[in-house]
Amino acid sequence: MRFGILGPLRVGGGESTVTAGRDRIVLAMLLLRSGRLVPVDELVDAVWEEQPPATARAQLHTCVSRLRRRFAELGLASDIIVTDPAGYGVRIAPTDLDAEVFARTVETARAAFTAGRLAEADERFRAALALWRGPALGGIPSRSVRRRAQTLDEQRLSALEECVDVELRLGRAAELIEELTESVDQHPLRERLRGQLMLALSSVGRQADALAVYREGRRLHADELGIEPGAELQALHQRVLAGDLALAGREPRPIAPVRSLPRAIGDFTGRQDTVARLVKEIEEDGTRIQVIDGMAGSGKTTLAVHVATALADRYPDAQLFIDLHGHSERRPLMPTTAVATLLRQLGVPAERIPEDTDDRLALWRTELAGRRALLVLDNAATADQVTPLLPNGSHCLVLITSRRRLVGLDEGRPSSLPVLDADEAIELLGRVAGAERIAAEPEAAAEVARRCGHLPLAIRLAGARLAHRPRWRVADLAERLLAGAGALAELTAGQRSVGQAFALSYAQVSPQAQRLFPLLGLHPGGRLDSRVAAAFAELPLADTQDVLDELVDAHLVEEAQPGRYRLHDLLREYARLLLAAPERQAERQAALERLLDYHLSATLEIARTTEAAGSRRNLPAHTAGRPDLLAVPVAEGRAWFEENLPGLTALVRVAEEEGFPTQCWQLARACWRLNFDGGHLDELVETHTIGLRAAERLGDEAAVAAMLNYLASAYFRLARFPEAIRAMEVALDLRRRHGLRGDVLSTLWNLGLSYSANGDYRQGKAKFDEALDMINGQGDGDELTNLLNNLCCGLIGWGRYTDALPIARQHLVLARQAGDMAQTAHAFGHLGMIRHRLGDVGPARRILRLALYLRRKARHRFGEGEVLNEIGVMERNAGKPERAAALHRDALVAMTEAGDRIAQCASRNLLALAVLEQGDAASALDLHRRVLVDAGRLGARYEQAMALQGIARCVRKTDPASARLHLTRALSLLRQLDVPDWHEAERLLTELG
Repeated sequence: MRFGILGPLRVGGGESTVTAGRDRIVLAMLLLRSGRLVPVDELVDAVWEEQPPATARAQLHTCVSRLRRRFAELGLASDIIVTDPAGYGVRIAPTDLDAEVFARTVETARAAFTAGRLAEADERFRAALALWRGPALGGIPSRSVRRRAQTLDEQRLSALEECVDVELRLGRAAELIEELTESVDQHPLRERLRGQLMLALSSVGRQADALAVYREGRRLHADELGIEPGAELQALHQRVLAGDLALAGREPRPIAPVRSLPRAIGDFTGRQDTVARLVKEIEEDGTRIQVIDGMAGSGKTTLAVHVATALADRYPDAQLFIDLHGHSERRPLMPTTAVATLLRQLGVPAERIPEDTDDRLALWRTELAGRRALLVLDNAATADQVTPLLPNGSHCLVLITSRRRLVGLDEGRPSSLPVLDADEAIELLGRVAGAERIAAEPEAAAEVARRCGHLPLAIRLAGARLAHRPRWRVADLAERLLAGAGALAELTAGQRSVGQAFALSYAQVSPQAQRLFPLLGLHPGGRLDSRVAAAFAELPLADTQDVLDELVDAHLVEEAQPGRYRLHDLLREYARLLLAAPERQAERQAALERLLDYHLSATLEIARTTEAAGSRRNLPAHTAGRPDLLAVPVAEGRAWFEENLPGLTALVRVAEEEGFPTQCWQLARACWRLNFDGGHLDELVETHTIGLRAAERLGDEAAVAAMLNYLASAYFRLARFPEAIRAMEVALDLRRRHGLRGDVLSTLWNLGLSYSANGDYRQGKAKFDEALDMINGQGDGDELTNLLNNLCCGLIGWGRYTDALPIARQHLVLARQAGDMAQTAHAFGHLGMIRHRLGDVGPARRILRLALYLRRKARHRFGEGEVLNEIGVMERNAGKPERAAALHRDALVAMTEAGDRIAQCASRNLLALAVLEQGDAASALDLHRRVLVDAGRLGARYEQAMALQGIARCVRKTDPASARLHLTRALSLLRQLDVPDWHEAERLLTELG
């Protein structure tokens, strides 16, 4: 053996070693994982723990180089250490490492013991134990090394215990007493060793000493652990008291191997990463109890049997399986009943199984004491059900499956099983229904897998339906899963069904959980939090959290992120079916009303903090049903809205479909500003279109006008100006009819802006003037502030900068007096743009920087992009095209996120000019041509003109005739719009001659 880790580190077959501390750690880590790559990150953690230097990887490479040189000095090949992009490893023969020789020798000893060849087993065990020179890798303090070395130390103790068992059976008790006394002193809480010492002492007539050994162990357990010794040791104590010396004196019959595992299915699919992780935790980390939990139908039993079969050779004495009926139509097995079944599997005659529960459990542990056994406890109900069944010692492995998280289990590593990924689900469907058949219809197969929620049981049942119906296409099954009674009705085969599996899980939870679970299925979004559940359940928030925890533990609800919950698609369908009965319709409608009330209340409160004073005025009045739930949504504000956006949009649809028209239009209205500022224009159009129908159904003309007005805002941002104008003209008539003066004003100035954006600046100015006349007659500061903001926008777009300057200054004064930061940000932005375009570059730069800060603080992406573009033009004019291009790219991102398509065209046109200044005419030409297409589709004549003019700039040296043609078209458009930019187009035409 050329490497030794069963004691201090040894290299080269003698007493040689490696002295450098870091090199020792690296070599130890590689030898502990011999034959496998060790990732670089693991090696860095082992060497430097919590404080790796920035040069850790380079230093690690140096360590490996020194090790290779040391190997060469000792006559070893330098290529023993292999390098891979993923890490490092050692490549040596099994006979070169003492730990590998130890493991193989122990396995031969166990095989001899199983076959009844006790002398041979003893010789092999002693040969294995002789390889040890002390604690594994003694003297290396790295926590990572020590953790893995402890696993080796544990394997030595297990081998020693098994060796002692053999020698006790061979009648060598007297020879063992000294060794066992020393071992018990070193490991005083190790019950198996203590019991073996008691047996050895009893067998030579030293019962008093044996009882003293027990008393000392009991005292240590009480002092250090606060518990009594295990049942097996207590049972042995009673037998020593009774003078039963035959326990150690006779040689028992050889243990016959027991094979009780179910057949592993031949079409096991996917889960490769999970299987590899579980096996690694068991083989390398020494996991003794592995708990696999997951929702009904997720394949827990199949996985446990697959892992057990893969590890069966490591547990040759017994491989046991029992269904504890934790979630079935039968009552869960009592532990005493389960133990009787397991004892019978081990071959214990019925007449030897005690009636008393404690005696029965003691016999169970005694029977396992000399075996390397693997035990699968399937379908467990609770931790209390399985705890009495757990064997002592490290020589047994227990795999537990349950639909519940067994949080009360004191030991055991939990592993929650998710559903399959999409590829695994389709592969499983193909294995059940036929791979060629599934491959012929990949899209339909993907849809079937999706409708099954990638749940293994559902996919198996779907595949079985296809397998028994060879004339069906896969698409036929996909259609059936989408239509009619839904997926649950289709996913049945004989006595098996997904719905039945869910029903068994549902029946196991508390009445409060049974009431809440179906209500959660009404939520249309992907995720919900505990406040939504509290609104559903009509419970205090703390009580609701307890119920949610219960549902999560039962795998009826998934906690996708801390505090965020969701239902699997099939569980959502099952939850809705539970509420579908006619007698539960009143309960269902009341729950929907509470759901709508919570979201409407929360969104309105956020809207009151984010909307300007003028628009806050027409927020609908609403009294919250659960004001105690609103603190967090209001504090989170826009962040809460963004997280819940899919659900809010879906709730507007639900409100219409379920007959809540008032909540429907009010929720759409409450979401308006948050949707608009966030660039969620598709959602804005959808919700307000639905809200408009609801308002019309109610006959509420004020609500109809509100929906039209805010629907027009999305049309405006989407450059659908004619639609925006039509909607607002109808809203204006309705608001005038009802005498809604403030709303008439806001509609007038929005119309002014829309007409201006559509190129009809004069009609836009007329609408602004009409609104100004109304305010001059009787108006407040908020109304005038809003009007001036929009009027300034219109004048800037028209190129009337001199007229716009006093308007912008008046707007700024009023906004600052009112303390309105949103309007202040608008005013500074407009003022900076106007000053820049009038040639006051220095003041403009300072004002625009302040405007950019304010608009970013307000998270106003359109406003941010507007200012970035203006500063970009300023940088380009100052001879800094690279800086300008970067600013325009940032502006394009902001305008894209805001959803403003015309502003995206403007950003691309300006970016093209900066790129052209950098000398890249081809890229600039591509940008302008794209804008020409996009702006033409949008009817944005100004950006069309700017694109035509830009194309002319790009080609005027190479194709002056084409440049002249493009400039002529640009000049025509700019004169139609009556904007001053036509002068620049005319100048360029003149230069071309």
